[in-house]
Amino acid sequence: MAFTKKSGFLLCFWGMHFFFLLLGCTSRSLREFKSSDVTSNNPAVKLHIEKKQVIAENDIIRVTFSNPEGTVLGITYNGINNVLEGRNKFNNRGYFDIVWNAPGRPSKLWGGSSGLYIYAVFEHPEHFPALEIDHIRIVFKLQNDRFHYMAVADDRQRLMPTPEDRSLGQRLDYDEAVLITSPSNPELQGEVDDKYQYSCENKDNKVHGWINLDSKTNESVGFWMITPSNEFRSGGPIRQGLTSHVGPTTLNILHTTHYSGKEVTMKLQEGEPFKKVYGPVFAYLNSISGIHDSERVLWSDAVLQLSKEVNRWPYDFPKSEDFVPTNKRGRLEGQLLIQDRHIKGGKFVYGDNAFIGLALPGDVGSWQRQSKGYQFWTEADKLGHFTIENIVPGEYNLYAWVPGIFGDYKYSTIVIITPGCNIQLGSLIYNPPRNGPTVWEIGIPDRSAAEFYVPNPYHNLINRLYTGKPLHKFRQYGLWARYTELYPNEDLIYNVGVSDYSKDWFYAQVPRKIGNNKYHPTTWEIKFHLPFVTRGRYTMRLALASATRSNLVVGFNNPVARPPHFSTGSIGQDNAVARHGIHGLYWSYSIEVPSNLLVEGSNTIYLRQAKGISPFQGIMYDYIRFERPEV
Repeated sequence: MAFTKKSGFLLCFWGMHFFFLLLGCTSRSLREFKSSDVTSNNPAVKLHIEKKQVIAENDIIRVTFSNPEGTVLGITYNGINNVLEGRNKFNNRGYFDIVWNAPGRPSKLWGGSSGLYIYAVFEHPEHFPALEIDHIRIVFKLQNDRFHYMAVADDRQRLMPTPEDRSLGQRLDYDEAVLITSPSNPELQGEVDDKYQYSCENKDNKVHGWINLDSKTNESVGFWMITPSNEFRSGGPIRQGLTSHVGPTTLNILHTTHYSGKEVTMKLQEGEPFKKVYGPVFAYLNSISGIHDSERVLWSDAVLQLSKEVNRWPYDFPKSEDFVPTNKRGRLEGQLLIQDRHIKGGKFVYGDNAFIGLALPGDVGSWQRQSKGYQFWTEADKLGHFTIENIVPGEYNLYAWVPGIFGDYKYSTIVIITPGCNIQLGSLIYNPPRNGPTVWEIGIPDRSAAEFYVPNPYHNLINRLYTGKPLHKFRQYGLWARYTELYPNEDLIYNVGVSDYSKDWFYAQVPRKIGNNKYHPTTWEIKFHLPFVTRGRYTMRLALASATRSNLVVGFNNPVARPPHFSTGSIGQDNAVARHGIHGLYWSYSIEVPSNLLVEGSNTIYLRQAKGISPFQGIMYDYIRFERPEV
């Protein structure tokens, strides 16, 4: 057996103009290209200019672009005349789009173009009006009749429903979620399909796609979206985004408000100059014949190709002066240490597996809400050592957070990256928030609600891909409705020292359903015992992994205090509950609790999520810690 070697073309989107580039040729607009531009230095590549289309081809692959728009009309590969869905309109097969709007106006789609190697240079000149951008994405819509097997990770791949299966199915609580009732593949009967079930965090969103398993010819073809670097994506390493889904559709989400909301909308003011390069990313095709487990082999090859692309990053072929080559980028090294006087007696602890990154200067933790600049993230080793390479020159703050440690770190000095620099920061010390010894804690400070109780799915609303996979249990549809079944009349009560948060703390605090499509706010209780009360101020550390149109009101031994002892106010638009996420944006609070609000003996903290209009309103907790004053 043998894989077909890859062949690449490059597409560039610049400002409001569209360009594409054959590797080895000069970059020009479609209108300016001539067949004579393909010289003898690149004999394998042929270019045909026609009135309404441009064809670029070699012995392996042929790509047809519309002229002058630059959308991808077709990709011919391995005997398939067009791997894209030819029944779609010409601008709905392979394209680059931006969902944008003028401030205060509805969103629009800006059509663009796409190719095999793809990058975009977005520019907002000084004379341009104000603009708000929610999504920037690359989209390929493949042939419905051919591509049925989808893979987004080693343990997340399967034969998928078809668009027709979805159209004949039963719509559930929102348009994206459909119960498959009349599938072409009987094995899919009674399953739920929802594109958000296949979301992925930025740090893991590197390769995904579809496979055509042709039993007649015994030929299999894969179409993959490969992202060698996340530097252009917003929101940091654990920000979630879409991947591939029924269409069959393959996406590359370059910027999105999904799992975050309008807080991360890219807002450009009138006259505000801005320029950013997105990509390049690589749409990779591979093929194989005569293998019974070809889907596994093609996936393994795509993962190998990802490794090759990562090793080649940053690429040396983009002709745009806005794409910074390797020799003009910088490097940074350091070590992160943790010092908390109530962890190991105040001795230094290594920042084991800390997430450390450079992003635009801002407040502590501001990186997750940034949408304009580049971000460069890495994970520290067990000793807290970290290296960040290939950094685009500019001014940055260095941010970090450590799984198992509450709060965010920010290096106090602006980091200035210059071409070719190699900055040694040495040992950095993070003193996480702490006012006193821990009285009790609930959960793990890791920005996720995964450690809490995630219920079993409804047997008639299941996605079998996740059956028997505890780490993906939260991706099943309808789990939020289990809360009302578990707590039909009274809300959750957690007894410190007795209850187990993995069994007794529901993964999301959502409204309780009352009657026919009516919902009621919920109040959870934390009960704990204090043998004595120390005069002074106690502290409650509260970290939320998600919030959707919520208001968390906290009371200490009084559920109806006026004014409330603490309130977050109205927060959150991440929709993580409805979109099968175990986290969205991270929120952290340090709440001072005067000792006169507490009593010797039994105490109760009331956590009231005061919004109750929709089943998807609610919060997910990350971690709660109660500290007493220092003696």
